[in-house]
Amino acid sequence: MKDKLFLILKGFLLGIANIIPGVSGGTLALTLGIYQDLIGAISHFFKNLKKNLAFLIPLGIGMLAAVLLGSKVITYCLDKFTLPTTLFFIGLIVGGIPLLTKKLKGRKVKPFNLAVFLLTFSIVMIMTFLNAGNNAVDLTNMSVIKFLILIVIGMVAAATMVIPGVSGSFVLMLLGYYIPVVGTVGNLTNFSELGHNLLILAPFGIGIAIGIVGIAKLIEFLLKKYEIPTYYGIIGFVTSSVIGLGIGLIGVETSTLQVLAGLVLFILAFVIGYKLGDE
Repeated sequence: MKDKLFLILKGFLLGIANIIPGVSGGTLALTLGIYQDLIGAISHFFKNLKKNLAFLIPLGIGMLAAVLLGSKVITYCLDKFTLPTTLFFIGLIVGGIPLLTKKLKGRKVKPFNLAVFLLTFSIVMIMTFLNAGNNAVDLTNMSVIKFLILIVIGMVAAATMVIPGVSGSFVLMLLGYYIPVVGTVGNLTNFSELGHNLLILAPFGIGIAIGIVGIAKLIEFLLKKYEIPTYYGIIGFVTSSVIGLGIGLIGVETSTLQVLAGLVLFILAFVIGYKLGDE
């Protein structure tokens, strides 16, 4: 029962992370110690159905609760308390980094592995300095073309959500789909528009399912055949995502109280990330 509760909590944190632009769900899954289990469960879902369901169901419950309950709350917290909220997620990620570095302990640094690290580090840094698209796509009147595009957008979002260090929400912002998709999720309780909302979320959900399975199989292959270079790449993604989140705080209006609250939340999140990574 304790394991299930921990999985629900980890799922909740993953769900929140995937809502926030700039925060990578893949990174958080790594630092929470469930990344490889998640990839394996998705890639070989039917090979050990009972075991995979026992892992994915509580994780999914936590993620669903986070998306349904957290979309409006997190948006409010990021708007009103940007510094403390962001520092909390930075703390979660940093707290899990020791878990990743253990994989490379005692290994000699090779030029190729260093090149992989620099490549993935650079990808996130470039994305960090891109201007996120502020123009939201209009999904008021759905068509077959928009339906098919939403499937593709869902596939892209899923891939970036699984890849550590790359924020699916940020990519959605760049493409102009973040505001309409998140707004639709937050509007699900408005039953008068339920049909239209489902018409948007259904193709997006189909795309996510296809994208997650595809990228999960690719990452599983890389971890199996090229484990050490892959971990160097993952650490490049993770470290650059922390720096990217920190850069995003430059110029943010804050107060002494928020700075103190942010430091406390950072330490708390660091401990949570470190402990959950060992569970």
